[in-house]
Amino acid sequence: MTRSCVNRLLRIRFLSSSLWFILWVAPLFLWAEQKTGPERWEADIRAFEEKDRLQPPPKDAVLFVGSSSIRMWILGESFPRIKTINRGFGGSLIEDSVYYFDRLVLPYRPKLIVFYAGDNDIPAGKTPRKLLEDFKTFVKKVHTALPKTTILFISIKPSIQRWAFVEKMRQANRLIRRAIQSDKRMRYVDIGTPMIGEDGKPRKELFLEDGLHLNKEGYRLWTSILEPYLKTYQTDDSEKPK
Repeated sequence: MTRSCVNRLLRIRFLSSSLWFILWVAPLFLWAEQKTGPERWEADIRAFEEKDRLQPPPKDAVLFVGSSSIRMWILGESFPRIKTINRGFGGSLIEDSVYYFDRLVLPYRPKLIVFYAGDNDIPAGKTPRKLLEDFKTFVKKVHTALPKTTILFISIKPSIQRWAFVEKMRQANRLIRRAIQSDKRMRYVDIGTPMIGEDGKPRKELFLEDGLHLNKEGYRLWTSILEPYLKTYQTDDSEKPK
């Protein structure tokens, strides 16, 4: 076989391999990159399920659900006498908790849910009205399956990084507060007012360097505000919060 024939065969093989990659492999990478919906949290939810399999969660625990402000909260330190389960995940939206409700909430059958989400919804382009609709959908799922469960909605916090969105966040808070005030199974927990300083801006001492997530001082403030709502769930049980 002449050298030109060998070169021609190599080119054909290269073109064939390239075509195979374009038709079959590249779309897989593109599909993975385009996973912007709730499916992007599948690995996080599976991690929760595996954790539950290895270490069954406490019964009758207070369930904390929501975005990274929940995920980063060291609940065992903040509420040492209360059995808790932390199911905060990433930079999730309210719709993500709705999507994974059957795996994220229902298995624990909580009597009390502490819910914090919405912080990421407005920057993601959702309107305050859409945020309210998503929250109502979450509430409907909870009370359809668990009609006696109480939901504490922690108001969307003001932050340094997202100060440009504060008016829309406040509007969303007002909509949710009005929507739940007539239902005794729900409570609105205002953490926004005490997070604002005398200058009318978010208090810097409550945040990490990113100006978005809370530091220990910030969580101490949230704990002090939330504690009165959780008093009836205090226990001397030796079972550790999860």
